[in-house]
Amino acid sequence: MPQPQHVLIVGAGCFGLSTAIHLLSRGYRITVVDRAATLPAPDAASTDLNKIVRSSYADPFYASLLERPSITGRVVDGEISIMSDGRYLSGVMNLIPIDRPDSYMHAAYENDKALGSQITGLLNATSIADHFPKGLRLGSRTAAGYLNIEGGWANASEGIRRAVDIVRAGNGEILEGREVSHVNFGTAGQAGGVTLVSGEIIDADVTIIATGSWTGSLLSDVALGLDDRILATGQSLGTVTLSDEEADLYRKCPVVLDFDTGFYLFPPNAENVMKVAIHDKGYVNMQRPTPSIGSRLVSTPRTITSHPVDGTAIPREMVDRLHSGLASIYPDLAASHSFDTTRLCWYTDTPDANWLIDFHPEHPGVLFATGGSGHAYKFLPVIGRLVADRLEGKLDPDLAARFSFTRPRKAEDGTRLDQTHRNLDEQALSLDYIPEN
Repeated sequence: MPQPQHVLIVGAGCFGLSTAIHLLSRGYRITVVDRAATLPAPDAASTDLNKIVRSSYADPFYASLLERPSITGRVVDGEISIMSDGRYLSGVMNLIPIDRPDSYMHAAYENDKALGSQITGLLNATSIADHFPKGLRLGSRTAAGYLNIEGGWANASEGIRRAVDIVRAGNGEILEGREVSHVNFGTAGQAGGVTLVSGEIIDADVTIIATGSWTGSLLSDVALGLDDRILATGQSLGTVTLSDEEADLYRKCPVVLDFDTGFYLFPPNAENVMKVAIHDKGYVNMQRPTPSIGSRLVSTPRTITSHPVDGTAIPREMVDRLHSGLASIYPDLAASHSFDTTRLCWYTDTPDANWLIDFHPEHPGVLFATGGSGHAYKFLPVIGRLVADRLEGKLDPDLAARFSFTRPRKAEDGTRLDQTHRNLDEQALSLDYIPEN
């Protein structure tokens, strides 16, 4: 395939913007299109209060991919700083006994040690309490684990805003409010591009699909073999707003991550808002995105864009699980606070949690950059480098195999505890936490 000059990227999220920045630094002409009228897109997974920044992975590749200790990546003339204005190095408290040799956290602990991370093993509740403010009552789950003080959390929406600014400063074109109707699949060696809902056609030498959890529904009317490779899943989160006094106390706490239950929470942000969430198999929303005869059922994000009235609602059962999780870490907050808001954050999951970064085997002008599986944002500074290397045929063969479109399914994602995905249509939604506006 000839070296492309004009690259069209569909999607202005983590994958799309990071890829745009790295390709601009290599001399490509870049156009990014996104369906959202304003960026960051209000319902994208990367548009969030915060994301965990951690090197604590059972897989050595992801553990070493995070750039430490600066957690920044310098490209073009700007800096993608996923830590926003200032670095929120609160530390990450991993709550699983590290002496359990078959556990995810034991492997993550060993990887962190091998990488020279600043970690502290904590074998009992007393040693854990030493890393929280004195007088703060901890719950039943804080019994053992380890602290990595090089981790923390990032203001996700701010990181995306910065990436948008870097793309534009590097003369990349970003077209907002451009919803794609379909991808124009050219034959081998021919230019592709997309057709927008408006009828406008945007041509390009290569089209990169970085549409996150909307990938399956966007391409549902094309037989591309995506059904067993990616799946849009809704992950539940909630927020509570603390008083100034409470926020001053809990802001001194680390991020807490409990892989035994999937529950995790953050210190409160500058507006005193604390986010809690659960990482599990999540919910699917099986719909027919296109009305054509024979169209397939595809899990499709249900958000404030598709459902303006109740698009932030989560299943009632998840409200209870989130509240129980909060009580297991910070019982006093659980006793005195209810949630202010809730949201389903839609991921693009792959069966093995490895990303999908590859050309389609039958359409060499289309490159996929998706499959974040709930752990892409922390790699915003570097993930585009992997995509750019794949575009140019320079990606390390082992990594190319890891991210291949046709890779065999060798293992399931070990961080998801539930055995099956639950269908959103079968759940009673909680409407108690929908913002009035």
